[in-house]
Amino acid sequence: MTIARHNNLNQVCCDTCPASYPNTYADEDWGVMVADAKTAGWIIRPIKPAAGRDTSDLFGKALQFDARKPLNFKATAAQYWTEVGQHHATSDDTLRTLDWLESAVGGTTPISDISDATVARLIAKRRGEGVSNATVNRTVTQPMRAILRRARRTWKQAVQDIEWSDHFLEEAQERIREAKADEEATFMEAIRGDYAPALRFAFLSGCRREEIVGLCWTSVDFFNREFTVTGKRNKSRTIPMTTAIYDLLWSLKDNHPTAVFSYLCKRPREGQVKGQRYPITMEGFKTEWRRTKGRAKIADFRFHDARHTAATRLVRATGNLKMAQQLLGHTELATTSRYAHVTKDDLRAGMEAATASPQAKKTRKAKGE
Repeated sequence: MTIARHNNLNQVCCDTCPASYPNTYADEDWGVMVADAKTAGWIIRPIKPAAGRDTSDLFGKALQFDARKPLNFKATAAQYWTEVGQHHATSDDTLRTLDWLESAVGGTTPISDISDATVARLIAKRRGEGVSNATVNRTVTQPMRAILRRARRTWKQAVQDIEWSDHFLEEAQERIREAKADEEATFMEAIRGDYAPALRFAFLSGCRREEIVGLCWTSVDFFNREFTVTGKRNKSRTIPMTTAIYDLLWSLKDNHPTAVFSYLCKRPREGQVKGQRYPITMEGFKTEWRRTKGRAKIADFRFHDARHTAATRLVRATGNLKMAQQLLGHTELATTSRYAHVTKDDLRAGMEAATASPQAKKTRKAKGE
């Protein structure tokens, strides 16, 4: 194991794999970090001391995650992160969720004590923070269910029967928002130059943010004019390149050796060099998008609406929902129908055409046509 530093905070990491303990600690909390790592049951071996710190307590004695013993929530969440969470496409969000849950549940709480009442309390607490029902479901109910199910099925822990269906909150029907041509142009003018290709790609391809961030050159095939992205539940799909997408990606091919979308480093962090390019990250992309929206001053538009925009434009041009289904990677056509909506202008044009048809026939008949 080793100690990594991020923004002047310390984190326990594996020196042979991408695993890391989810929490980060200030220098003055070094002892707390040591205790937490032990509680989480990391396998720890002696290595070179980190940053002049005393690591004898942390690395001097091997620790083994022992699923045969009753686990508390801290150890359970840490093991879930190691085995599952860190591999999520949105691992940064997973990390924040686990931190929040650990604080709300209590790290020393035995998972065998977590009940329906516990889950209901967590949901009430999260709702009190003013977030939507969908956010509560994604950041409380779903991860708690995933963690406790893994504890029961994989680690054979004693876990209470929880009626999860009673805890999921009803979510409002997803609203569809398509960008108008002038709105898209405004966003493209407002965004920072090195992030502009990623946003343009979103409007052209309908890809999710995590799919864009994770796109590597090994998944881009210029010869066959197609690229492959990995989306929800690690499902991959191959999408053909339009001329616009081909030209966009070709213009980026010399920017970075592995990542398709990269940014120019202006304020280097530890280990970075000013002026060099680095792969864009979920957090960096989210931050730039928030700033872009502020500069663009366009209300009620989320990044995900670029995906709605791509699907709606495709259906409007082709009238083919199956094409949009393939583009978006949906399993069910019914899901695609929510994205490829009929706008009021489309409806109005159709109604005008339907109304004009009988009158046109009468006119032609009167003229003897």
